[in-house]
Amino acid sequence: MVGRLFRWILILLVLLALAAGIGALVLAEPDMRAVELEAQYAPAPSQFVILPSGARVHYRAQGSRSGPALVLLHGSNASLHTWEPWVREIGDAFRMISVDLPGHGLTGPVPGDDYSQEAMAKFVAEFTTAVGAERFALAGNSMGGGVAARFALMYPQRLTHLILVDASGMPTKTPRDPGIGFTLARMPVVQNIMLYVTPRFVFESSLKTAIFDDALVTPEMVDLYWKLNRREGNRAASLKRFQTPFDTYIQDNAAKIATPTLIIWGKEDTLTPRDMGDAYNAAIKGSKFVIYNDVGHIPMEEAPEPTARAVREFLTPEPAAPPN
Repeated sequence: MVGRLFRWILILLVLLALAAGIGALVLAEPDMRAVELEAQYAPAPSQFVILPSGARVHYRAQGSRSGPALVLLHGSNASLHTWEPWVREIGDAFRMISVDLPGHGLTGPVPGDDYSQEAMAKFVAEFTTAVGAERFALAGNSMGGGVAARFALMYPQRLTHLILVDASGMPTKTPRDPGIGFTLARMPVVQNIMLYVTPRFVFESSLKTAIFDDALVTPEMVDLYWKLNRREGNRAASLKRFQTPFDTYIQDNAAKIATPTLIIWGKEDTLTPRDMGDAYNAAIKGSKFVIYNDVGHIPMEEAPEPTARAVREFLTPEPAAPPN
């Protein structure tokens, strides 16, 4: 605890020094060019589609071509790569469609610069139509879970199933530890500095807060988050998103969700604590709630086998009873 506090103090001192114009040349990090990042992080099966709104969207359609579609929405400051473990586990049975949401990954900023939850739900509607998925199951983690819940309220006719994975959108009475990165991103003045200064160790520390087992936070994972968040335009989009006022639409309307719902939660999650899952489960009639011990905020990466197995069972119709 003392070590973490010391590190927070050190980070704040560094950022304040930068705000005063000291060390800017040393600490400032330029945006990374999209073309360079695409060469590294968008080989096949990555694809891009241009939507009617003008957004150029990075996505992957993997797994069974004939299976039911499962659309996957990542969390805040993450990317479609977070779903690859589920693709490996259940891609044999489902058409797995993952996408970089607006202001994230290799999709980057979008026309209109609206990164609100409502705008992202509308983006998902436009994107899925563009790639030929008219009716599908929808899974979302963290921020993406809140978007998925909102989509279920706005476009219920398009969903067969809803899967909420440590989803945002519901209230909590539990003290939260969102990690260094998210805390700094919500601090006035400091969040503006983060347009130019986003040290790699902030991403490493934030991932180790989100993920229960630090050993799962590899250098490759840290590099992925660090680089994609510096894709040209993403830091400005993140700032705009963090400055968007919080709305209570989900908690006010969750009880209206009628789509069959599976709720997956990591018991050790400190970003969206377990009682947020309890709130979803209490609000959504007939929902199924599964909790995993020794798992934090990103269950599909921390416990891919059991979580994907739960999804397979949830999405697979039970065989018809034999005739009498």
